[in-house]
Amino acid sequence: MKVRESWARYVFVVLFAAATLRVAVAQDVGDAVVERNLPATMRDGIRLQADIYRPKGDGKYPIVLVRTPYGKAAGDTIARFITAQGYITVVQDCRGKGASEGSWYAFKNEGLDGYDSVEWAASLPGSNGKVVMWGGSYLAITQVLAAVTSPPHLAAITPWMVPSNFHEGVIYQGGALEKNVTDSWVSGVSADPVTQKPPVDLHSVDFYRDWRLHPDYDEYWKTMTIDSRPEKILAPGLYLSGWYDVFISGALRDFESVSKHGNPAVQMKQRLIIGPWTHGMSSSKSGDVDFGPAATPDPTIALRWFDYVLKGTANEFATGKPVKIFVMGKNVWREEDAWPLARAKTTRFYLHSNGNANSVTGDGSLSPTAPKKETNDQYVYDPANPVPTQGGGLCCGPKPEAGAFDQRSSEQRPDVLVYTSEPFKSDFEVTGEVQVELYTRSSAVDTDLTVKLIDVRPDGYAQNLTDGILRLRYRNSMETSELMEPGEIYKVKVDAGPTSNVFLPGHRLRIEVSSSNNPRFDANPNTGADSDREKNPIKATNAILHDSEHPSAILLPVIPQ
Repeated sequence: MKVRESWARYVFVVLFAAATLRVAVAQDVGDAVVERNLPATMRDGIRLQADIYRPKGDGKYPIVLVRTPYGKAAGDTIARFITAQGYITVVQDCRGKGASEGSWYAFKNEGLDGYDSVEWAASLPGSNGKVVMWGGSYLAITQVLAAVTSPPHLAAITPWMVPSNFHEGVIYQGGALEKNVTDSWVSGVSADPVTQKPPVDLHSVDFYRDWRLHPDYDEYWKTMTIDSRPEKILAPGLYLSGWYDVFISGALRDFESVSKHGNPAVQMKQRLIIGPWTHGMSSSKSGDVDFGPAATPDPTIALRWFDYVLKGTANEFATGKPVKIFVMGKNVWREEDAWPLARAKTTRFYLHSNGNANSVTGDGSLSPTAPKKETNDQYVYDPANPVPTQGGGLCCGPKPEAGAFDQRSSEQRPDVLVYTSEPFKSDFEVTGEVQVELYTRSSAVDTDLTVKLIDVRPDGYAQNLTDGILRLRYRNSMETSELMEPGEIYKVKVDAGPTSNVFLPGHRLRIEVSSSNNPRFDANPNTGADSDREKNPIKATNAILHDSEHPSAILLPVIPQ
């Protein structure tokens, strides 16, 4: 029962963005003429049902289309509010969900069904022929998958918290299973519609079973990817996400790929807004950290985007720069010309120790000075006792909680290597994608490396900023796994994700290196087998080398001050 209750709360708050619109909705839910369960026939004859909300009075109106697998009735209040602003709002059940016909399979049919639904909505009585799509998370996925099919009447999309590649950054990351996402989301979305009970075995769900049968980035995933087809997207997008959102890398990649390689007319209208938010963008607080009143999500931002792309209103989207980011540390908004920032300078901070970087009480340090002769650090990773997840980009249940948290409890563990810089004497800004180059060896044929970027306050509070993982059998390619030779040294690169943060004077830069972050990611059994198939996991002794021949370092996109 607790699983289902948390899922219902997630759907209400996140996917229909009720939290971010609650102020505006409370003022006026509008007076609409509502038609329930109008069928739209797809090209294969399947009929999808939609509720249509029309303004009272004659006239031609633009269309706001929302496509959802969570039941269109949940969007009633917001649909009425949007309609009151001068739009026809269409909320449609995805194939095989709610009142719609057919069988639902995550991601698979959203492209062609999206195309057909856009063109159907554009032809509705009272439509002026312009359609904008809107929604977050899976509702954002339905938008981008529709957009890459190039529907002629799709004028714009408004994807909140959207991924770009369903293998990397959704189901898997760095080759590791995004266990927190898959388990909680599949349990909720696949619950029995009558009993509301989630499936006992997730492998009974066809698409989950297929995900686990395709751990490599193969043709199964490539047919669904978005980021390889930016030229197909002919509708400009307002991409919104948060530094602590599970899909932040995907949102940035979508925006960047379309801005660089998309249709020139679309490039000019692309917009990106990134706050300090978690998945849901519901408040100024992410985890334990409140980023202040300026970080409170704007309840009317989507409406102003609609006005700009559909009505030609000369608001901030017409006059401002295309990128707006929240810079943590300073806790201020800043407009930019593009993402990534052209003025960012890649700066290395090298790992150092005398071989005792284990835990925060060890001797690990970071500095811009390259190492010379140093002793490597090593630890024992036990998959039966993984490092617990503490915040970060998570979805979709109540526990563990997403966002920023003090990491010092994890840093007490001997299987966590901790490297910390000297206090900064002036502002030190990191904005962009963070990477870590590590020289490593292991006693096992396969293991994971996890990294975490941390801002350490003068009082010792260790705030996580971003993190990443690499399953080492995917060190050369996500398309083909390759086991290691125990004891051999490998140079690997771990993508730690994007952030924007100013390390204030007196603050210190820290990274953690370990081999687990669970339950966010599945615990690697160290045998080369997948975690849900291995019955006999083993311990691995893993080493990080940092000397003149093996200069392990974190690569930071530093913004000159």
